[in-house]
Amino acid sequence: MLYTRKGDGGTTKTFGCDQRVSKSSSIAEALGSLDEINSFLGLIKVKSKKITFELPENKISVPETIDRIQQDLFIIQAELAGAPKTIAEEKVKWLEEIIDGIEKTLPPIKTFFVSGGTELATLSDIARTIARRAERRVIGVVDEGKIKIGKNTLAYLNRLSSVLYAFARNFNHIANITEEAPQYK
Repeated sequence: MLYTRKGDGGTTKTFGCDQRVSKSSSIAEALGSLDEINSFLGLIKVKSKKITFELPENKISVPETIDRIQQDLFIIQAELAGAPKTIAEEKVKWLEEIIDGIEKTLPPIKTFFVSGGTELATLSDIARTIARRAERRVIGVVDEGKIKIGKNTLAYLNRLSSVLYAFARNFNHIANITEEAPQYK
């Protein structure tokens, strides 16, 4: 069934919780932000069909990489909702390897960049900002002391925006598009 009518009063339940919480609560906001980034990554996955990044040590399929990230986001959502799940350290290291590999293929960063270039670069930049918001929402719930999240989960959320930034830069790089620095005029 696609609806239950149980949320019509503006409340929802999380894993292992007998009480309903407001859909405007910090936990619902954090879960919603994670859902939002996961859905937006689906758009990038579909638009990047058959794109592979040639990195110094290996090749990575963009759609397969995004799919793995989406699967990891479900683990994070489950953990945030109270399930006995957490992100393993090797998943953080995996993201770091991707970031490091992409960084080796790019010119050094000397400034901020104006979002744009290719469609996939722009979508990756949007995803990066959504990921940052999701990270802030999750940290907000943790700061309130309402839930504990594993240190690797927090690290993963932080690396997520970095890998999306690397994706954006690399999509422009492989399209031979020079990134535009802000003019501050």
